[in-house]
Amino acid sequence: MSTAAPLLPTTVVGSYPQPDWLVDRNILVKNNVVPRVRLKEIWRVPEDALEQAQDDATLIAIRDMERAGIDIITDGEMRRESYSNRFALALDGVDVDNPAIVSGRMGKPTPVPRVVGPIRRREPVEKRDMEFLHANTDRLAKITLPGPFTLSMQAVDEYYRDEEALAMAYAEAVAAEARDLKAAGADVIQLDEPWLQARPEQAKRYGVKAINRALEGVAGTTVVHLCFGYAAVVSEKPSGYSFLPQLADSAAVQISIEAAQPKLDLGILQDLSNKTIMLGVLDLGSKEVETAEMVAARIRAGLRHVPAERLVTAPDCGMKYLPRERAFGKLKALAEGAAIVRRELAG
Repeated sequence: MSTAAPLLPTTVVGSYPQPDWLVDRNILVKNNVVPRVRLKEIWRVPEDALEQAQDDATLIAIRDMERAGIDIITDGEMRRESYSNRFALALDGVDVDNPAIVSGRMGKPTPVPRVVGPIRRREPVEKRDMEFLHANTDRLAKITLPGPFTLSMQAVDEYYRDEEALAMAYAEAVAAEARDLKAAGADVIQLDEPWLQARPEQAKRYGVKAINRALEGVAGTTVVHLCFGYAAVVSEKPSGYSFLPQLADSAAVQISIEAAQPKLDLGILQDLSNKTIMLGVLDLGSKEVETAEMVAARIRAGLRHVPAERLVTAPDCGMKYLPRERAFGKLKALAEGAAIVRRELAG
């Protein structure tokens, strides 16, 4: 039975550092791009032992988050080469063996799958991941999925020939997966949608429509996460979002934003007064491990714009590219900083 979250609950965006015995981190860093197609060479464990090794790494991630004091945890995404390709490449209608080359969010040539037929989900993709997490923690459990808008931007469409139609097809697949994940024990389901702010014109036309379709019939807490990219891949970040107020019209209960590294003007949160805000208060671009007081100060800044009942505290983004020791230290500071502000509010 999951325990209830306190005021100002702490969580993670999704990923946690994968152990060096599981993945070759040099390949991740050398590529300096987030893989959209398979990157099998990243795994250091033979195929016949890989699932067991990923299970063991998942247990490490779960225990680290629990030891750090995080209230709402994930499986650390230990089984994923990237936040999106595990789900994206499991769908029908996608040619992953003959990828196209496109310019990624940061202008780098990136191999991506080609859509050559109707996008359909054959079977649950992350259901076992969720069941494993649920069976191995008594904390509230969250799992992440790539959002339909972002999925549509990470493929070359040779079938639908219509951007919105492609996004809505992905939304159908995401919705089916999200419902299965909820049934498997997910307390929170998060859609990762970094491309909303990278392609604001298309996002304004059909981004919210696709998200709402993907969350249709999904009960409980749902989140849409926006960010400017992993700190290890993107060092220069804008100080504002090109697409954010529009999410007030989305079906998501929470909106997750990166705020610490880009030093975001938190005044924009007033545009989302109907949502709970998952606020990034850990700068993952800094090698410094924040003190609890630094985290508390960032939480207090958020509370100037959002009441405590509508604020969830988190890192800016996923922690996949960080050294494990630094990631754990930052999460511990997050839990301790939130505890400081909770005591202040209790007065």
